[in-house]
Amino acid sequence: MMSQLSWSREGETLLLTGELDQDYLNSLWDARHEAMQGVSCIDLGGISRVDTAGVALLVHLVATGKGQGKQVRLSGVSDNVITLAQLYNLPEDVLPR
Repeated sequence: MMSQLSWSREGETLLLTGELDQDYLNSLWDARHEAMQGVSCIDLGGISRVDTAGVALLVHLVATGKGQGKQVRLSGVSDNVITLAQLYNLPEDVLPR
């Protein structure tokens, strides 16, 4: 099982791998503005676990991209992310797919 969070870029896609939870997301939080530069898609296909802190980070990443003038969407979204977004009653445009 993966335990750390890593990310890389492929064109306008930010690829996330590992666990997107409170124990591992600080490095991405610190680099969020640089990581989102020119990103229009956040690929969650490599994410094995997401908690509420991870969902909060995703909300901020999408907002950061929008603030940089990009329409950002998520791909590879797990049922867990969808469930957490629904539990928090997040509008669909906050985590667009």
